[in-house]
Amino acid sequence: MSIEPQYFDARDGVRLAWREMGEGRPVVLLHGLFSSAEVNWIKFGTAARIAAEGYRVVMPDLRVHGSSAAPHDAALYPPDVLVNDLADLVAHLGLSAFDLGGFSLGARTSVRAVVAGMAPGRLILGGMGLAGLAGWQRRGQFFKRVIAEYDSAKRGDDSWLSIQFMKTMKIDRIAAGHLLDSFTDTPPDALAALTMPTLVVCGDRDRDNGSAEDLVAALPDAVLATIPGTHMSSVTEPELGQAIAAFLTA
Repeated sequence: MSIEPQYFDARDGVRLAWREMGEGRPVVLLHGLFSSAEVNWIKFGTAARIAAEGYRVVMPDLRVHGSSAAPHDAALYPPDVLVNDLADLVAHLGLSAFDLGGFSLGARTSVRAVVAGMAPGRLILGGMGLAGLAGWQRRGQFFKRVIAEYDSAKRGDDSWLSIQFMKTMKIDRIAAGHLLDSFTDTPPDALAALTMPTLVVCGDRDRDNGSAEDLVAALPDAVLATIPGTHMSSVTEPELGQAIAAFLTA
């Protein structure tokens, strides 16, 4: 199914999109790098599974992704710009009591938002391990190389699949490079701010962002749900929506 986007302007005037499904308590879900709300949450039924439990699922397209704008001006990508965008969406929708989660980059952004003072009732971190929060530089260098090798990588190269995904999603490489520069690390001691109940949900063959078990151990109140798949494939599995729905309704 397809859901038409709605739009708002972030504090810097950049036009951003979001999609919604369902009614009830809001849960804001942030997609992964080079993905979109439609691909990450809607296409494979995850949002519908959560909405069926009586939730209003709010799914922004992050800056540079999906139906949102991808400006080329480097000044529009200050540190943690995605946290600013999330705060602007929450304010635009007038959300007070809500839950928050994300997959991969969306999980990183959710953590950064809580560290910055956002206070969702519950937190969902998909496709994320401890190293993906504290050691972004290694992961970030990989994606810088993905952009650099966009036209030269060959099948079998470690950057090949990410490049094909970028091409499928029509990601603007200049804007994506600026966005990568805006990401910041979260040291383990900062995770003490994540006091709310937290679900860490990760594929059984997903180690792209380090150990999910280590992340659970570092959080004050977290549980782990292991689902089938790699980092790329786990978002396609029905178990992702089932795990999130079970956590929210427990």
